[in-house]
Amino acid sequence: MIQDITTKTKALIDGLKGVCANYGLGNDGNEYKIITQAFLYKFMNDKFSYEVKELDPKLKNAANWEQEVAKYSDKQYDMLLLRMGPDSAKLKREHFLSNLHNRQNSEEFAKLFDDTLRDIAIFNNEIFSVKTGRGAKVTLFDELSNYISDSSKRDDFCRAIVNQLVNFSFEKIFHQKFDFFSTIFEYLIKDYNKDGGGKYAEYYTPHAVAKIMASILVDKPVKNVTCYDPSAGSGQLLMNLAHAIGEDRCTIYSQDISQKSSSMLRLNLILNNLVHSIQNVIQENTLLNPYHKVGDKLMTFDYVVSNPPFKLDFSDWRDDLDTKQNNARFFAGIPKIPKKEKDKMAIYLLFIQHIMFSLSPKGKAAVVVPTGFLTAQSGIEKKIRQKLVDEKMLRGVVSMPSNIFATTGTNVSVLFIDKANTKGDIVLMDASKLGTTIKEGKNQKTFLSPKEENRIIKAFNEHKTEEDFTVVVSYDQIKDKKYSFSAGQYFEVKIDYVDITKDEFEEKMKTYFENINSMFVESNKIEGEIKKRLANLKYE
Repeated sequence: MIQDITTKTKALIDGLKGVCANYGLGNDGNEYKIITQAFLYKFMNDKFSYEVKELDPKLKNAANWEQEVAKYSDKQYDMLLLRMGPDSAKLKREHFLSNLHNRQNSEEFAKLFDDTLRDIAIFNNEIFSVKTGRGAKVTLFDELSNYISDSSKRDDFCRAIVNQLVNFSFEKIFHQKFDFFSTIFEYLIKDYNKDGGGKYAEYYTPHAVAKIMASILVDKPVKNVTCYDPSAGSGQLLMNLAHAIGEDRCTIYSQDISQKSSSMLRLNLILNNLVHSIQNVIQENTLLNPYHKVGDKLMTFDYVVSNPPFKLDFSDWRDDLDTKQNNARFFAGIPKIPKKEKDKMAIYLLFIQHIMFSLSPKGKAAVVVPTGFLTAQSGIEKKIRQKLVDEKMLRGVVSMPSNIFATTGTNVSVLFIDKANTKGDIVLMDASKLGTTIKEGKNQKTFLSPKEENRIIKAFNEHKTEEDFTVVVSYDQIKDKKYSFSAGQYFEVKIDYVDITKDEFEEKMKTYFENINSMFVESNKIEGEIKKRLANLKYE
């Protein structure tokens, strides 16, 4: 059944993309809004249907529940809405998808379609709005028909969207959990949130990396904890973390400068029963204007995950960060503005420092970093590593295979931080040789198998040493290696000894000397030939 619904769900998404292509919006900058919002409208309709049937057996047993609920008085319908959970979308009867489908022959159908979605957004504004840093609310739905520039085609466009949405119901999937919805979400956004995205947290973290980060961070049951991502993107890291903890055992907080990413994160939260956290989704520049505070101090969190942008030009507001009040947050310094290639400013170093500052006394974090960060012997990188070691906050590092992110050539590692590192030792892992590399479009991409993912998680959480894979070291050992976090520098160098006789030894040495002598003879011949040719050269 699940496979059948998955197939139908993907067919629905493909159908919506086909409608956009037919009306000139294929690969348009606004296509993702139409696809994700139409999908969300369908999802909310079917979930409302599922939930009201659970509340009223009469609706559940009715041949047509919409006709049955139409018989309710206004007071009875209002009471039904009041009985719904605080995280549920509440729909008026005129909001139903069936109502739009039945009124397709109405004049100005596009206006009816847009008005319906806008009224749903207003009716549920307190639950589903994303906030900007200045407090403005970004509502759930846009007026989708306005993305069609030819106004004469808008009615037909909206009819085509509605006809895609009525083909099947999601009602049988609402008992499904994270794995199903994460697959659907990845398929839904796959054309709009490419790996290596470009700016800020539009970077997309592969599922394997997200799973490894969450499984290492959450190695025992916890409850009533806070989770944070300062560069949240579409929220895949947060979703994996919440799933590892339990969606009902954590509250999510996020911030991201991208409007597109924040909208996708909201959709992800809705799909994964984390609606209660939407009020904590903030669209704003985290480094310049961190939003989440307690009083006038930045809020601290129990778990932080992040795949921040690595290099980015932030020269326009770099000096605004260089203030006395940011001295503690950016303790290691702020990257200077280079004379050339400003787009290579190492913005990720600011995110690491912000994350360290945002940890609660027992907080844990997992951060994706360029592997070069592990060994840089000067500058901000070295200062950050020194603080992690000197204050005993480092839990470990996993160096990932190359091409784990499809469109970036940068080798990446995951840095694990534990503000109260109770285990007292550090796991350094070189997983760079794992995975299978295949060609994906024009790029090479490395995929980890479930078995390899579990090997990484198990070895790290059990603090196991494996030859040429993991090493468990002390803080003093890291200091002796000039604060290097590279596993390879701690692997034991092995020399193979072979028992041979005296005659065998002398024969081998004779062969070595003969080889060396022949090299010198050949070298002398070449030198002689060069001298001869030089002597014959004449100045003209």
